[in-house]
Amino acid sequence: MMRSRMAAGVGLALAAVLAVSGCGGEKIGKSGGGAKGDCGDFKIAINPWVGYEANAAVLAEVAESELGCDVTKKDLKEEVAWQGFGTGEVDAIVENWGHEDLKEKYIEKQKTAVEAGSTGVKGEIGWYVPPWLAKKHPDITDWKNLNKYADLFQTSESGDKGQLLDGDPSFVTNDEALVKNLKLSYKVVYGGSEAALIQAFRRAEKNKTPVIGYFYSPQWLLSEIELVKVKLPPYEEGCDADPEKVACDYPEYDLDKIVSKKFAEANGPAHQLVKNFQWTNDDQNLVAKWIAQDKMSPEAAAKKWVKENKDKVKTWLP
Repeated sequence: MMRSRMAAGVGLALAAVLAVSGCGGEKIGKSGGGAKGDCGDFKIAINPWVGYEANAAVLAEVAESELGCDVTKKDLKEEVAWQGFGTGEVDAIVENWGHEDLKEKYIEKQKTAVEAGSTGVKGEIGWYVPPWLAKKHPDITDWKNLNKYADLFQTSESGDKGQLLDGDPSFVTNDEALVKNLKLSYKVVYGGSEAALIQAFRRAEKNKTPVIGYFYSPQWLLSEIELVKVKLPPYEEGCDADPEKVACDYPEYDLDKIVSKKFAEANGPAHQLVKNFQWTNDDQNLVAKWIAQDKMSPEAAAKKWVKENKDKVKTWLP
């Protein structure tokens, strides 16, 4: 995904990192399309999952080719990107997974950011197992039965407990609280990235080895492997209000866009483009597949999609 779990100590130090041009992991791509015109600079944060990258690539392509914007892309973890609103280093986050905590901090309190509407994409987070495992043990997809299968998922990293594989530690996750509060004999182990999750599920399905882990949609892999979702206690409004006491499933997310307040108040062509931008889960999955599986560059994938969807793009333009 997708999505930030707050790390202690972020704050002034990370904001300072944003203020220098050598920000870790930053990649800069300048406009190759047309004159700058009235659009000016457009700075997009790139969070570390391919669905987000698909959104950003298509927006950047339209901003450059149709509006003549001077686009800068910056690879940033989620809260670091939000901090960029205050420093002027980030204009837009183009796929936000909930983050009521960050909205309270940066929209309501610091007043450096504002909401910019839905992307049109619906997000889902959960625990999944490969299809072969669900077929062999149908009851494994109910959380109440997970403890009896814990031995099956033991690894060197999880010790005498089952391993619950998570991705990037910065992704939105309640998994450690869920394991504790549901009294499950599992240990959350972070694979470190979206790519690590994909590789683990692919390998498990191919070799018929057991794995249970965090995953989400939209994600292009689900069109290749029909991962089976584990049924957790149903989500109810407010059941995740206290991060330490979460004992329910994740909500459905209406993935939205967040922009800097200054960027919104200027209301230039790039801001109007971001506000108007909406597409579907299928749209995103297609571009993400071209990037991740077909090994197209994000720029090439975006050009291809924009060329094939001119009518939809037209509705985004100022």
